[in-house]
Amino acid sequence: MCSSSPFEVSVPEPDGDGPAPTSPAIRTGGAESGPAPSDVVVTTCLRKVYPGGRVAVEELNLSVRRGEIFGLLGPNGAGKSTTVGMLTTRVIPTSGTAVVNGIDVRAYPARAKQAIGVVSQANTLDQGLNVWENLYFHGRYFGLGDRAARSAADELLERFRLADRKASEVEDLSGGMARRLMVARALLHRPAVIFLDEPTAGLDPQSRIALWEVLVELQGEGQTVLLTTHRMEEADEHCDRLAIMDHGRILAVDTPQGLKASLGSGAAVTARAEERLDELAAYLSRAAGVTEVRVIDGDVRFNLPAAHGAMQWVLAAAQAGGFRLTDLSVSDDTLETVFVNLTGQDLRE
Repeated sequence: MCSSSPFEVSVPEPDGDGPAPTSPAIRTGGAESGPAPSDVVVTTCLRKVYPGGRVAVEELNLSVRRGEIFGLLGPNGAGKSTTVGMLTTRVIPTSGTAVVNGIDVRAYPARAKQAIGVVSQANTLDQGLNVWENLYFHGRYFGLGDRAARSAADELLERFRLADRKASEVEDLSGGMARRLMVARALLHRPAVIFLDEPTAGLDPQSRIALWEVLVELQGEGQTVLLTTHRMEEADEHCDRLAIMDHGRILAVDTPQGLKASLGSGAAVTARAEERLDELAAYLSRAAGVTEVRVIDGDVRFNLPAAHGAMQWVLAAAQAGGFRLTDLSVSDDTLETVFVNLTGQDLRE
């Protein structure tokens, strides 16, 4: 618990003046050491309590390494949006510290904004400006000169495949084009970290592929990306590391492969029978090694310790119990299985 932690974090008082601080010094028995040089986002005992006593984030300790794509997963209401809000200066923490690129975001929010780019789920493009102007004026707002802002806008339009729409009104863009323009705008001032909230929500498959191609390309050039998502398959494929969060706390942090290996249940099995599904579920639940037995949409779903030999075992068990299966599938654990096992529920609406 942070309240009884032996680590004492030195945080300057928020005054808005003076030089931006570096990462907070962490004192351990008198010796001072900072976060690892590769950590570009560091939170220490970060907490947010809203009026009325609702705890949204509780004692959050998290680090994001420079140059990685980091995914923050969790059901609705888990605290993801509040966490990102605190990291991007939009939500003031109740206690604890959040440091982005060496800047304490609570003490120096204006300086922290220079180090971050934010892409929200909602369309925040300026409807009064055309595509090119949305980029150009963003650059000027962040202190770029006229020539530098023009050059950056032109370069990003080419990179995000929007050059032929530079004079278009933003209301005429498709959902995928608008999302790519928002990412381009967030990158224009060259932030250390870009935060994306559900970046592919509402996009068609082609648009999702196009956006991820750009994000992976940017990561290859050293860009750090922190995103929230409900798309488990995208998180599994593209994220270097993931944090699974619920009820304001981090439940697990690891690579997708590491999470599946350490927290998964081996194999996910789906069996369908002509009748007596509840009896089949009860029968299987008594077998050694069978866990998480559920009847969902006409299927009996359960987990086994390993995929190897699972199909033969299930067929033999069903036959011994007098059940006739009409369909059977076995797959290795998915990230969604890990997610549900940790949070104890399916994705919340």
